[in-house]
Amino acid sequence: MVVVGLVVLVGGAELLIRSASRLAVTLGISPLVVGLTVVAFGTSAPEMAVGVQAALDGQTDLALGNVTGSNMFNTLAVLGVAAVIGALVVRQKLVRREMPVLVVVSVVVFVMALNGGIGRGEGLVLVLGAVVYTVWAIRVERKEPPEVQAEYEQVLVTKVRPRHWSIDVSAVVVGLVLLVVGARWLVAGASEIAVSLGMSELLVGVTIVAIGTSLPEMATSVVAAVRGERDIAVGNIVGSNLFNLLVVLGLSAMVSPRGVPVPEQVMNFQLPALVVVSLLCFGVFYTQLSVRRWEGVAFLVLYGAYMAYTVAEATGSGSLGVVQVVSATLLTAVAVAVAFTTWSALRNGNQVAVGSAPDRPND
Repeated sequence: MVVVGLVVLVGGAELLIRSASRLAVTLGISPLVVGLTVVAFGTSAPEMAVGVQAALDGQTDLALGNVTGSNMFNTLAVLGVAAVIGALVVRQKLVRREMPVLVVVSVVVFVMALNGGIGRGEGLVLVLGAVVYTVWAIRVERKEPPEVQAEYEQVLVTKVRPRHWSIDVSAVVVGLVLLVVGARWLVAGASEIAVSLGMSELLVGVTIVAIGTSLPEMATSVVAAVRGERDIAVGNIVGSNLFNLLVVLGLSAMVSPRGVPVPEQVMNFQLPALVVVSLLCFGVFYTQLSVRRWEGVAFLVLYGAYMAYTVAEATGSGSLGVVQVVSATLLTAVAVAVAFTTWSALRNGNQVAVGSAPDRPND
């Protein structure tokens, strides 16, 4: 059920993204706006379907684990793989402006969870925040440099072939139906796995479900990196992470009668790690507007440490102490390196101008 559910989810998301993008471009909407909204949010459609379905079924730990696990996978694994393929040099102004927003939203979610959970009212605040963010992103996109707009236009417009709008509308509806059906199967299968293997729903959400629902982000960003479309590769991840925190978590809290309770494990590790990783990306992109290959490898190593810690803590493994020390050491080293890089850039005035690409080798 998990495998079939994932296949149906990813297929539904792909159909939804392609059809909605084609419809939007046909209607005269800017390709850059489509890329920042339809594509970035559409790749998070599986997370939204699974989160809402899990919340409706009372499996809020699964919904919460899906959000935190997906964001960690997107940032560390997807960006890491994309950077290893080809150093990610970002020219897009919005990415640099989005990074502080992502940090703020991560901190806001952490503060909301301090009282033991995210209530329905707080979920509504998050969803409204997504609306405000979308309006702001559309306004900002007009100031993007011509080369960035050309990148989005080349990717999206070339995929549009003339056909009646009703076909695209029908395809969007079919994609939504597939998302709902796939989410039902995936949630049911994940619940059975948790029961049969003695795993917590949170652990299943952070691992199996989070990685599975993040496959559209992985596919979009990796293909974009291979083609040299670096702005799309990074913009997709940042937009998806914001959508996960604002819409997926917000809707999950709104549809659940008791909101989304936050377990101690999430409060003590998952959410703080999410804030740290957001700060890490902010430091990297603010100072150099790029992720080099060695930094991509570091991201992948950090994701391995994060997963090892999560599994060891959830299963009560005897090696938890060792994993804790290694993970804490890695996170501390990265945090110090980013802090020093940011401080040096600010002190020496060497920040790269917004909209320009740093002239540096890949390695």
